[in-house]
Amino acid sequence: MPLSPEQEAEITEQRSAPQQTLRAVSEGMESHLYTAYPVLDHGFIRVVDYMGDDAAICQAARVSYGKGTKSVQNDEGLIRYLMRHWHSTPFEMCEIKLHVKLPVFVARQWIRHRTANVNEYSARYSILDREFYIPAPEHLAAQSVVNNQGRGEALEGEEADRVLRYLRDDAMRCYDHYEEMISQEGQQGLARELARMNLPANIYTQWYWKVDLHNLLHFLRLRADSHAQYEIRVYAEEICKVVADWVPFAYRAFEDYRMGGATLSSTALDCVRRMLKGETVTQENSGMSKGEWREFEGLLG
Repeated sequence: MPLSPEQEAEITEQRSAPQQTLRAVSEGMESHLYTAYPVLDHGFIRVVDYMGDDAAICQAARVSYGKGTKSVQNDEGLIRYLMRHWHSTPFEMCEIKLHVKLPVFVARQWIRHRTANVNEYSARYSILDREFYIPAPEHLAAQSVVNNQGRGEALEGEEADRVLRYLRDDAMRCYDHYEEMISQEGQQGLARELARMNLPANIYTQWYWKVDLHNLLHFLRLRADSHAQYEIRVYAEEICKVVADWVPFAYRAFEDYRMGGATLSSTALDCVRRMLKGETVTQENSGMSKGEWREFEGLLG
């Protein structure tokens, strides 16, 4: 189960005791506070706290640009301008703190984004739960033959059954040995900080993750992308839903300019100009490598 009874009770208590505040409040985010949204088989994300909203982004930008900006541009127009021209500082005025439960191998990918404050559940002091990520059959894929980082077709039949059996059995066996090693019944018991080394990478961990909106959007641009690994992408997609309600103007601009947009090199831009003039442009006369040309063709459809 994603949430323990104790966590469910804590969330119920937190949501039943709203506090008055004089700070800026995002109505869209208030509906998400403390609610746990399930991800994968045992994971979740939930918003623990946040600061700022779309207005905070504009407030920061107008301090930078001086008086009078408000009369020229509305808030959404200003935010789109900031996003379009890569003015990142105003987006740093908003922050979010998430409580995330995720498999360890996903956490190791996630932590590569070294732009957040993180505090993880400690297996030195506490005993990890017997919870492991086991992929659904449709996500049990073979290695891609064209991309060393990607997946190919889903495994089928006896091979899929065997792999799932290995994942379940090996995880359970490792946890059995973990429990046996730390047990103090009839023995001293191995220290938890040492016993944890025997646990598999698909066991679940938890952390608090606090990040500003600028760095969060960078995380989402990479991890909510269709090419990202499925197991981290589903977390990013769930966070996207929250961000869309928290800062709707900023999120719409992000979708338009970052998720749905593309960056062209000067060479690629020159090729576009030549095409618009009616010139036939090929990889051979484009000035691009085969890889660059393939990506360029993909952008143009």
